Amino acid sequence: MAANPQIAMSGLARALVQQGKLDENAALECSKPAPGKVNAFLSNLIENKHMTSLEVARFSAETFGYPLLDVSALDAANLPKDVVDKKLVDKHEVLALSKRGNRITVAMADPTNIRALDEIRFQTGQSVDPVVVELPKLAELIHSQRESASDSLRELTGEDFDMDLLGQEGPADQADDDSAQAEVDDAPVVRFIQKMLVDAINEGASDIHFEPYEKYYRIRFRTDGVLREIAQPPLILREKIAARIKVISRLDISEKRVPQDGRMKLVLSKNKAIDFRVSTLPTLHGEKIVMRILDPSSAMLGIDALGYEAEQRKALLEAIERPYGMILVTGPTGSGKTVSLYTCLNLLNKAGVNISTAEDPAEINLPGINQVNVNPKVGLTFASALKAFLRQDPDVIMV
Repeated sequence: MAANPQIAMSGLARALVQQGKLDENAALECSKPAPGKVNAFLSNLIENKHMTSLEVARFSAETFGYPLLDVSALDAANLPKDVVDKKLVDKHEVLALSKRGNRITVAMADPTNIRALDEIRFQTGQSVDPVVVELPKLAELIHSQRESASDSLRELTGEDFDMDLLGQEGPADQADDDSAQAEVDDAPVVRFIQKMLVDAINEGASDIHFEPYEKYYRIRFRTDGVLREIAQPPLILREKIAARIKVISRLDISEKRVPQDGRMKLVLSKNKAIDFRVSTLPTLHGEKIVMRILDPSSAMLGIDALGYEAEQRKALLEAIERPYGMILVTGPTGSGKTVSLYTCLNLLNKAGVNISTAEDPAEINLPGINQVNVNPKVGLTFASALKAFLRQDPDVIMV
């Protein structure tokens, strides 16, 4: 049977065919993409009973020279969290098992997935040591770690959190009293806001909208460029939510007449913290608040993780490698402009290159790059920053 050019066989599939463990017809059939399956070849191979998960794991370990690990006894709660970005875990079905120094041990069912290893190296900046794990056990371990993270979130927000109970504190006109500190310290509101922030991060949202209206209050997440309603807390909470967010963003909680801008940081673990850019806007029915999620790891995913078509990816990489010229990036909110620009800067960020940026504000901190926050109030405008850059021996400028 002639190989179907439409179906690409993995390195593992080719090795099984070459060593007589699987005939080519079966390998091609198992290599067909399957909806909802990350490792389609392995899933099909095991489900169709060509090999057991243990047999194929042993073959992979022996053929490619990687250790075979039984993860049945591992406690998912003790595994390092946030070492490998969640998007890469989902994309390649891999999981970090340990981190020592500048080396990460990563569990994977198919060690021939070179793209996964490359993207993990790029995102973490660490060396990667793969170990082979049976696919069903790996999937179960990933699921267990997610459950462990959810348990931690329930501890953070309160297991018995009930939004309906929050409204049972008196009529809406009491929300405008002078007890600002009581509003700020209200424990259920604190837990609710924490839950919204963590949920938004877990869902990969780029923005969170807190929106008061005459008869209701709603919260929306922008995910993949589209706003989606998440919750409608009681209207009485509008002042308390606004006060709490303004305090943790270091804004003036007594000023409700003019827009304000601030920042805050949410520490998820020892290895991961997320910044939020906060903007308030006085509306007819209270302050609308939009929080932009600034995840530093999103700028380290690599060009392959951004979802570009092959032609777009090639054109962008060729453009940033040119010795001179200008690249203009445009698009609607949440379309990936910032992450695309920062990814390009990371690709160009080398010891022999001087990079300067003028931003309003600098959304993600990039070591090795000279980032400038413009401040028109003191005369530091985009124009004055660009003029100064030209005297700083620049190679790359981003505005």
